[in-house]
Amino acid sequence: MAEEFSFDVVSKVDLQAVEDAVNVANKEMLNRYDFKGSISKIEFDPKEGVFTLTSDDEMRLKAVVDILNTRLAKRGVPLKNLEPGPLEAALGATVRQKVKLLQGISSDKAKTVVAEIKKSGLKVQPSIQGEQIRVSSRSKDNLQRTMALLKDKDFGMELQFTNYR
Repeated sequence: MAEEFSFDVVSKVDLQAVEDAVNVANKEMLNRYDFKGSISKIEFDPKEGVFTLTSDDEMRLKAVVDILNTRLAKRGVPLKNLEPGPLEAALGATVRQKVKLLQGISSDKAKTVVAEIKKSGLKVQPSIQGEQIRVSSRSKDNLQRTMALLKDKDFGMELQFTNYR
């Protein structure tokens, strides 16, 4: 019987890198001249995976978003995995925005990825397993073609390939 090879498609974000980026961004806002006297801050809840950005006005909030995105990108955190919420008016004439950090592949996106793999006609078997997708085949070449196919497509989140066996 021929050996079966497989790999997992996941979408994970390093939470330590995210927390480091938030700390550096908050420090940067304390030291920047255009933020003197501002109440701008970034809070991150790792359990919920949600950033709460607060600032004096909409213009400064956009600057806060830019600072956060820059710091996250420098630490290799994929910006595709950020889902910004609407701007909200907060207490004391301030504005607030929640940004969700996407971890894992949602079932809707997983179905889209599996459909794309099946549509390609490659001889591989994709299967959804919780928040990841296992792709198996008897041919390592087909698995590598599948990886290339998934890298070329945009599914609205960063995909990583793990457990290649």
